[in-house]
Amino acid sequence: MNTLSYVNVFARDIEALSGFYRELFGFRHIPEIASPIFRGLATGKSCIGFNAMEAYELLQLEEFADTRGCKFLLNIDVASKEEVDRLVPIAGSMGATLIKAPYETYYHWYQAVLLDPEKNVFRINHML
Repeated sequence: MNTLSYVNVFARDIEALSGFYRELFGFRHIPEIASPIFRGLATGKSCIGFNAMEAYELLQLEEFADTRGCKFLLNIDVASKEEVDRLVPIAGSMGATLIKAPYETYYHWYQAVLLDPEKNVFRINHML
């Protein structure tokens, strides 16, 4: 069976950005895979990797290093609507920017849309 193992995010500060997601959602740091240009977090079903900007060269992606706008969307599922409501102001106090306050979608999810401290978009979701 095929599975998604990692979603990797290029970050200006891998320690700070991985710490943001680790603290906000309680994800576990994976020390055995940490390096000077990488941090990983276990999320339960898959992992989030944080690559330093030097990884563009390592992966021969230099021509794509100058990105603009939102290029991906992280979705973090939580246990309840109340948990969405609880985490949104905490995320804000940690440097996130609220884009769309918690609301019920037409597809019956309760979610908020935010930007993390490096301006990557993420949602905090609960499926109703």
